[in-house]
Amino acid sequence: MSGASQDAGSPAPEKGNLKILTSCPSCLQGLSRYGDDAGTDADYIVVELAKHVLGRNWMAEYVARANRGGIERVLV
Repeated sequence: MSGASQDAGSPAPEKGNLKILTSCPSCLQGLSRYGDDAGTDADYIVVELAKHVLGRNWMAEYVARANRGGIERVLV
């Protein structure tokens, strides 16, 4: 067994410390609906990857670049 798996006797993660990642828009909507009750957070996989690879401010930087040079330059 790997260390990442949770044994039946292990304590559950503290509320708010569990993030569920998905690539499906419908799944994200459904998971977000139950977040408060389940104590989870849901997000897209690509958004989480962008945060880790490009930094937490990646979206603002992307928008700034798109506004400076036009969206065509960012897409190409």
